[in-house]
Amino acid sequence: MRDDKLKNYLHLHLLVFIAGFTAILGEVITIGSISLVWYRMLLAGVLMFGFIKLTKVDIAASKSQILKFSGAGILIALHWITFFEAINQSNVSITLAMFSTGAFFASFIEPIFYKRRIIWYEILFGCIVIFGVFLITQSSGAYVYGIVLGVISAFLSSLFAVINGTFVKNHEATVISFYEFISGVIFISAYILCFQGGFTIEFFTMSVMDWIYLFILASVCTAYAFIGSVKVMKFISPYTVVLTFNLEPVYGILLALLLFPEKETMNSQFYYGAFLILGTVLLEGILKNTKKKLSI
Repeated sequence: MRDDKLKNYLHLHLLVFIAGFTAILGEVITIGSISLVWYRMLLAGVLMFGFIKLTKVDIAASKSQILKFSGAGILIALHWITFFEAINQSNVSITLAMFSTGAFFASFIEPIFYKRRIIWYEILFGCIVIFGVFLITQSSGAYVYGIVLGVISAFLSSLFAVINGTFVKNHEATVISFYEFISGVIFISAYILCFQGGFTIEFFTMSVMDWIYLFILASVCTAYAFIGSVKVMKFISPYTVVLTFNLEPVYGILLALLLFPEKETMNSQFYYGAFLILGTVLLEGILKNTKKKLSI
């Protein structure tokens, strides 16, 4: 039993590592962010459909449900586009530091959806996070556009997570993701057709390495990571999973420093701001878990 628990904890950290590696792939893939997300969602949708067929999961859903899933799919598509574009406009470290603000946004989004009051320390921690963002902005003035996109991406990610949380209560998580991926592809395709002059030969022309990186992104970092996280939550508490995933920016930034030292090395003020945000996010998670235990 103890070995099984250790295996699940190690699996969880592997999933967090994979999540952090997503940003690294965003750095090395040479195509634009919109094209990247289109391919990611298309390939992940096909792989998810294969998994659904293999496990014989029923994908039937009402029109109203599919519309809701589609709305969430558009949301996650926009999140990924802004995330990868933030990397293009700045670097991995800045983008992941801004992505850490997602927990701050969730603290204000959750009360709206779940009709609860905002807790006093959420406001305090929110102010600390804002100060951390300020420090990063002051230390990385040349990357303001990337910083703004990173914050927008974090907000969209938090909004998606809260909305998706309401779906999982009543629907199969794999089916939800399948509809979200497909709707994201349709949404991006419509944008390309209406505002970018349609699909061109260049859109489908990529280097061999880009195809390899995209397949890894869609299979390992998307389809497998999602299925794996759902499986892990059957053995590990949701709190532990969420708190551990807050380490994603740490893994990602360390990987970026290791792989791209010349581009990713920032000044000390950036790291003060980044770890102030990360520390605040982790402390908030610990406080919430302690309060939850005391109320039981």
